[in-house]
Amino acid sequence: MTEENGRKSARVVVADDQTVVREGIVMLLGLLPGIEVVGAAGDGDEAVRLVAELAPDVVLMDLRMPRCDGVEATRRIRSEYPGTQVVVLTTYADDDSLFPALSAGARGYLTKDAGGDEIVRAVHSVLSGDAGLSPSIQRRLLERLSEPGSRPTAPPGLPDGITAREAEVLVLIAEGLNNQEIASRLHVSTATVKTHINNLFTKTGLKDRAQAVRYAYAQRLVRPPAGEVT
Repeated sequence: MTEENGRKSARVVVADDQTVVREGIVMLLGLLPGIEVVGAAGDGDEAVRLVAELAPDVVLMDLRMPRCDGVEATRRIRSEYPGTQVVVLTTYADDDSLFPALSAGARGYLTKDAGGDEIVRAVHSVLSGDAGLSPSIQRRLLERLSEPGSRPTAPPGLPDGITAREAEVLVLIAEGLNNQEIASRLHVSTATVKTHINNLFTKTGLKDRAQAVRYAYAQRLVRPPAGEVT
């Protein structure tokens, strides 16, 4: 943090693939007290690079971006640069967006209809160790947690310590997709897919994709076609 008129100002990087939206957010934040924008990224890979270069306090992270999506970028930032917190700022508030982002390590989650004051509160909340969640997101979490059998985080019990994202990649390998096709399906870069596959093979001791397919069926991560027995 830096000092601004005697008050600590949070150093922030903005990540959003839409230029007009990104520039609008940067302009808005520049008018708000307690915020200093130090960088802006057009995708998750660039966001991670800026975190490594600038060591910001917080990244305001969009989710659906090319090359490397916001969930994967959040996971990498929280793993490699734990001194930087992530607040998601996205159009989407559905479960398929919310829970993977929180599981990846995001401490805050706002939708893009949030006002400036709400963004400032969320940024300073995560820096003080609290969650920076919009009221609508808090309600959704409470509703989900109250549902019988709910699982707001990645499914437990994945074999050999593989992550939910690695399991996703494994399932797509079993479906016959190549790295480029997997990258397109998951909206990440092929380099990110290769990293997931390398981690997957290291954890499981697999040697090639054929073994990966057999492993996916053996662990019941993929169901065999009707009438086929594995």
